[in-house]
Amino acid sequence: MTSVANEAWFQDPALQRVLELLNGDGGEARVAGGAVRNALMGLPVADVDIATTLLPEQVVERAMEAGIKAVPTGIDHGTVTLVANHHAFEVTTLRRDVETDGRRAKVAFGTDWQEDAERRDLTINALYADARGEVIDLVDGLADIETRMVRFIGDPAQRIAEDHLRILRFFRFFAHYGSGRPDAEGLRACARAKDKLTALSAERIWTETKKLLSAADPSRALLWMRQVGVLTEILPETEKWGIDSIHGLVATEQALGWAPDPILRLAAIVPPDAERLEGLAQRLRMSKAEGARLTGWANAPVPSDDVTDIVFDRLLYRHGTEGVKMRLKLGLSLARAGAQGDTAGMRRSARLSTLLERAEKYRKPTFPFGGADVVAAGVPPGKRVGEILSALEDFWMERNFTPDRAALAARLGEMIRESF
Repeated sequence: MTSVANEAWFQDPALQRVLELLNGDGGEARVAGGAVRNALMGLPVADVDIATTLLPEQVVERAMEAGIKAVPTGIDHGTVTLVANHHAFEVTTLRRDVETDGRRAKVAFGTDWQEDAERRDLTINALYADARGEVIDLVDGLADIETRMVRFIGDPAQRIAEDHLRILRFFRFFAHYGSGRPDAEGLRACARAKDKLTALSAERIWTETKKLLSAADPSRALLWMRQVGVLTEILPETEKWGIDSIHGLVATEQALGWAPDPILRLAAIVPPDAERLEGLAQRLRMSKAEGARLTGWANAPVPSDDVTDIVFDRLLYRHGTEGVKMRLKLGLSLARAGAQGDTAGMRRSARLSTLLERAEKYRKPTFPFGGADVVAAGVPPGKRVGEILSALEDFWMERNFTPDRAALAARLGEMIRESF
């Protein structure tokens, strides 16, 4: 019998307290989904979710009697969050779908574990562990865990029809947990239903895409998404651009210890066209910070190999560090991919690494002059003040940011005298 009983997370007193609370007196509760999957795959377990035969109101009642905080986070769909010993556990009543339209489902609560398992999306996500830690497999998920096969439960087309987002989840879970080729039936079902993705909210699409791009190596998943047309459906910007550079980026991340960065990886597979990327960010309802990173990258100049440190500092001052660092990281990953046995490529890699290190350490200096100083010197408020201030900033920057307020005031005096 497969078991997770010896796992540290399963032995957590808070989890054991909740399981004890929900089991017995006519109720049954099991750990469900991701925690069991990750434990069996030897991966870290973060969130622990629980499925129960008890109705949400019964879960709340038992929790209150035991002095455990209960938060009705999704009570209409059967989910209550219990907080025990500062640990949060999502507890969801067994369900079956009554009606689905590919975006949302109307559910009915039940007590049938088989029915609950079969309404889930993928076999590796439908495993349970009972109160003793013994794993219960109702959909042949253990075999897929063993082979790292990401496979829909039952008929892939039916699973996708219930929720079109499962197309992206199929590829996301393949990116994180899959090996070899994706399940052929699942691929065909995703290809046939890809146009249904347009019915989903932009927020759901971007959230799922970002999770996929956060995998240790999403390159194989992206390749299959491209081959069946799913990638073009959600990111048409990639269609005539190519995704080959993602391989070099992932290899460089792993070699240099960079954390996976979904925005940088997205930049690797879309053209650096600020206007198109602004439209992409709006279409997917990205956060302002995410959109700004994309367009900042597109607008940032590409530093040349022979740029001097002084000129590079000016470039960072004018354009900021974020977009330039993204340019350098993508440039470095391309250079490293082609540098083996190429002296020029190795030199370029070394120089880009040096520039990246300088950009990461860069702290933007503060221009020590303002419009009020220009007005105080006798220049009437208006457009001319901004023009003079801009010229003074250029003067300061070209002298490596060294002139102080006194030197800038002297230069301002010269400019005023020269204008008369």
